[in-house]
Amino acid sequence: MCRQVFGFRLAMIAVATPAALLNATPGLGARLVGSAVVVTFMVSYVLFRDWQRFGPLLLRHPALLAVDALFGSLLLVSAGPDTTLAYVSVCTPLLAGLLYSWRGAAVFASLESLILLLVQATLRHHTVVAESLLLPGLCVITGAMGSTLRTLMLRFGTATEALAETRARLAATEAVSAERVRLAREMHDTVTKTLYGVALIADGLAQSAAASPDRLDPALIGQQADLVANAARRAAAQSRDLLTDLRAQPDGAAPDVLPQLSALVSDFTARTALRATYDGPATPVPLPAATSRELLSIAAEALENAHRHARATRVDVRAETNSTHLLLTIHDDGRGLPADATPEDLGRAGHFGLLGMTERAASVGARIELSVDRGTEVRVELPLP
Repeated sequence: MCRQVFGFRLAMIAVATPAALLNATPGLGARLVGSAVVVTFMVSYVLFRDWQRFGPLLLRHPALLAVDALFGSLLLVSAGPDTTLAYVSVCTPLLAGLLYSWRGAAVFASLESLILLLVQATLRHHTVVAESLLLPGLCVITGAMGSTLRTLMLRFGTATEALAETRARLAATEAVSAERVRLAREMHDTVTKTLYGVALIADGLAQSAAASPDRLDPALIGQQADLVANAARRAAAQSRDLLTDLRAQPDGAAPDVLPQLSALVSDFTARTALRATYDGPATPVPLPAATSRELLSIAAEALENAHRHARATRVDVRAETNSTHLLLTIHDDGRGLPADATPEDLGRAGHFGLLGMTERAASVGARIELSVDRGTEVRVELPLP
């Protein structure tokens, strides 16, 4: 705002300078007026061009604005109050209001009004009292405007800071909420399921160990103990991976996701004895690490659902690619979900697997579809980078 005022002053000084020089007394008077023109113009230009640099100096030293007003009064005496230079005098109270609030506006409005009245009385340029008071009254009005604008801008700045702080807090809250949802999803899909398997195997181990001495099977007990130990190690590894993922999530490209998907299916078959097949292209599909992780988690969740809930006897996993998308399909021949089931309804009932799959797909920009005709089929369509 102050820069715009100085720009207006520059224009008014340029327009009024010829009249000031023509009305000046030849000799010393002309030189004084010329010096005042140069000083006033250059000061206005410097402040207009480098306000960020020199504005704080003017803000700390109101006397500089008073000196500027005196130079302007010299030009006003030479050019006359009827010229456009009178508007330069009006700018001073406006600047004082913007810089020094209402006290500064009152002081400089009074000073400029007094200068204008003295010039008019000296030159005897106005005979009507109303005309003589017009410019001094305008100085008072512009001073009040400057003070009001300063107050409004300060309030606007305060409101803007408060809004920015509120937005930052909301963004932090949303980030925390999203991280909590992601952590809950990761725990459900990894550690929780592994610990559930540990509990089941431990129950079987307890039953085997509680059998009568003539029916004890050391080989079976040893096998079940090995399963408990392996599952506990898997839970520890999953917890460690989860903590590592929370501390740092790499954004670079991960290895080809298709071999990882094939290994996931093979490990599932060896661990559950449920027949699962994989069919995919030989062309590598490198994806960002976060995208690969989410895609593999979706496939793992679909396989676990087929094993634990669908009572399936076979699971087929197929991956297809084209120039723009990767299509992943997991189909089982189990009993399937109710036709009217939705991820939200299952989440409210305590079954968070399908809801987690939907959230994972959305987080990487993929589209997931669920079909319950002759078993359950999960289709994930992922745009390729």
